[in-house]
Amino acid sequence: MTSAPSPSPAELARVFALQQDHQWTVKASTAEQRKAKLARLKAAVEAHADEIVAAVLEDTRKPEAEIRVTEVLNIIGNIQRNIDNLDAWMAPTEVTPSMNPNDRAQILYEARGVCLILGPWNFPLGLTLGPVAAAVAAGNCCMVKLTDLCPATARIAGVIIREAFEENEVALFEGDVGVATALLELPFHHIFFTGSTRVGKIVMAAAAKHLASVTLELGGKSPVIIDDGADIDKIAADLAGAKQFNGGQACICPDYVFVKEDQQDRLVEGFRANVAKNLYDDAGQIRKESIAQIVNAANFNRVKTMFDDAVEQGATVAVGGTLDASDLTIHPTMLTNVTPQMKILQDEIFAPVLPVMTYDKLDQVIDYIAARDKPLALYIYSPDEANIQKVLSRTSSGGVTVNGVFSHYLENNLPFGGVNQSGMGSYHGYFGFKAFSHERAIYRHQ
Repeated sequence: MTSAPSPSPAELARVFALQQDHQWTVKASTAEQRKAKLARLKAAVEAHADEIVAAVLEDTRKPEAEIRVTEVLNIIGNIQRNIDNLDAWMAPTEVTPSMNPNDRAQILYEARGVCLILGPWNFPLGLTLGPVAAAVAAGNCCMVKLTDLCPATARIAGVIIREAFEENEVALFEGDVGVATALLELPFHHIFFTGSTRVGKIVMAAAAKHLASVTLELGGKSPVIIDDGADIDKIAADLAGAKQFNGGQACICPDYVFVKEDQQDRLVEGFRANVAKNLYDDAGQIRKESIAQIVNAANFNRVKTMFDDAVEQGATVAVGGTLDASDLTIHPTMLTNVTPQMKILQDEIFAPVLPVMTYDKLDQVIDYIAARDKPLALYIYSPDEANIQKVLSRTSSGGVTVNGVFSHYLENNLPFGGVNQSGMGSYHGYFGFKAFSHERAIYRHQ
């Protein structure tokens, strides 16, 4: 499906002016009024669930079960979580004044104003409507742009938004990248962006022109550390599942692995066995309906360039290695004998390719990670609490899961976000409400 005609800068400015005028009414809305809006959004998502699945499938060839979870059920759950908790989140926090305990002080959570939400292509609706729900819960107006790489999804998202909101409160725009560029010229109060670090820098520079606050959900090379005594069979299954999920195109996907040399062969065999069980039929043919394709030819070629560079420099294709340009499918692949100068250990992979390095001492791993950009996620498998604490104290990342993958993201009572190169700010649940709120200090003399 081709993208819809792009709105003109004048049209964007018109809607922005409407939201500027309307923001004070929205800011003053009650918890009940906001919950009613969220309920309309939830109902619209539920009503168009099958159309969402069809649209995302058209844009990305994801497995239908993945789409149902990430692009429908996850959105509905996020919206309901905001509804269920909004009264408590909006309640002022009472503070006892230190100067005069007889006075009163409190923190009010007030809307930031008019916000811009820019969504990604890897989970085009889930990672857009989640922030929209948080922005509405916090009492903001917002303008929304999905990526032009998912035009069918953007079209159904527009239908959903128009059913739930008037354009002076929430408005969604289709079109090419020029629309996002034009939106970034407007003086928003807050910008929420999910995407690459490269584009994140562009967004932050645009925000700086108007001193807008930002939430940047980016990515990076998320490492996996396998310590002595860890359950290699479980780890192999975890890594195979993680690399199959959305074809490895998730910002928190394991990007490279450290393992002791005497455990590497077992890890490779376990990864191979799990991939075969999950993805291949009895004739050894991959079931392509069970793994997402790479989003477009440009990204496929980017990954192939990294893969070819690694092989040319001596990396061993231990598992997989088939990259099918005809339909942009990359078979889950594990590379061994990789070295830091290879491109595949320098740039985020964002595909079902997993390089493995061996190590002797944990300090080597820690020093390697600490010398590089801070990742969005870090995974450590270890039965040794002292070693876990050593890794935590001497590295930095957006979040950490110990003895598993993705769990720190899936737990909505934890903040999710990056640090420095992997992002700025956090969201999910209460933390999403806070991301779209200003904590306003109020002091009352008696």
